[in-house]
Amino acid sequence: MAEALRVGIAGLGTVGASVARVLRDKAAELTRQCGRDIVITAVSARDPKRDRGIDLGAAKWFDDAIKMAQIADIDVFVELIGGDEGAARASVKAALEAGRHVVTANKALLSKHGVALAEIAEKKGVLLNYEAAVAGGIPVIKTMREAMAGNSVTRVFGILNGTCNYILTRMEAEGLSFDACLKDAQRLGYAEADPTFDIEGHDTAHKLSILTSLAFGTRIAANDIYMEGISNISQADIRAAGDLGYRIKLLGVAQRTESGIEQRVHPTMVPTASVIAQVHGVTNAVAIETDILGELLLSGPGAGGNATASAVVGDIADIAKSRPGFQHGPVFGLPAKELKPYKKAQMRSHAGGYFIRLTVHDRIGVFAAIAKRMADNDISLESIVQHADGPETAAQKKTVILVTHETTEAAVRRAVDGITKDGHLTDKPQVIRIERAG
Repeated sequence: MAEALRVGIAGLGTVGASVARVLRDKAAELTRQCGRDIVITAVSARDPKRDRGIDLGAAKWFDDAIKMAQIADIDVFVELIGGDEGAARASVKAALEAGRHVVTANKALLSKHGVALAEIAEKKGVLLNYEAAVAGGIPVIKTMREAMAGNSVTRVFGILNGTCNYILTRMEAEGLSFDACLKDAQRLGYAEADPTFDIEGHDTAHKLSILTSLAFGTRIAANDIYMEGISNISQADIRAAGDLGYRIKLLGVAQRTESGIEQRVHPTMVPTASVIAQVHGVTNAVAIETDILGELLLSGPGAGGNATASAVVGDIADIAKSRPGFQHGPVFGLPAKELKPYKKAQMRSHAGGYFIRLTVHDRIGVFAAIAKRMADNDISLESIVQHADGPETAAQKKTVILVTHETTEAAVRRAVDGITKDGHLTDKPQVIRIERAG
């Protein structure tokens, strides 16, 4: 049997402790699968005295993760610290430069520094594995890197944040407000005390930027993603979507166009009969559309200690199975130096149209003014519905719901801005894209 694979874990929070437990509890099974033992020989975390529910006394303790990456007797450095700078970045860089394999769950780090780190890994001939960084326990990274040779990806999209999907699911199923669902998500541990990173789309954007690089062979461009969160989604939107045969999901979408790559994160109406609409709760799903395979949908647990730990252990096991002289594949599918510069697509028509909800003063001429603004911007309407907000307000304001045919984001925004300037609105307008496919 080959020598044991020595592992060092930096960060012993929920995920780090789960990884250590899995490596302990599944040791015999992993040895059979990998042909060698996997042993934790070094650990690093802020508090050495904290009870993590597992005995790590046999491992050498390091107060400094960077020093552990540089000098510990390890073959694999597992980074579970988090953050895109500081100890996370410095320790991963140090481990790679020292010729050690790296496994990380850090999507923020990869979205900002992934290409630079990949260059180091490829130069040193070591692996940089990151399955847990995107969609938790779903093996989407391995699928895109290893299982789709010959396929040209045209679009990749999905539900990449369990917190947002949980909130939207509860809003629809129970008629609760966004705020009520968010508080419940925080109570259950699905959302952080400061949920901004999740609910405003940043987490989804980081994951999408990594998938975009894998799908289209471009350098990561997290700063070129159009982004909206779900904090302005109301029960009025949820009900209207249902009446129209749609369900609201926060999607990350990347697709190839004639003018470049389009990346966007925003609430989206998808047909209730579509597969992506059936993904509920904290579950994630990623759809990959290609010229040969067609559409592939991967779905499963997207967050939590066990789901993330499963992906991390899978990455460690892949390293354990490799042998000296094995030629490692590129980190992002192509050698880092061959990744093309990201070219942002020009604004174009959106085939699915738009849902527009306007709360307006109930007075003569409003309908005509709205229709004129749409016509002035060459927007064709599929439907327009008007109803009172309720008996107590029926005399003061009404809700107007518009569904457009194919048009551009710019045209819709100009029309809505014009209606706002006309002074007809009583509340902030809502605009949501409609995806016909998926």
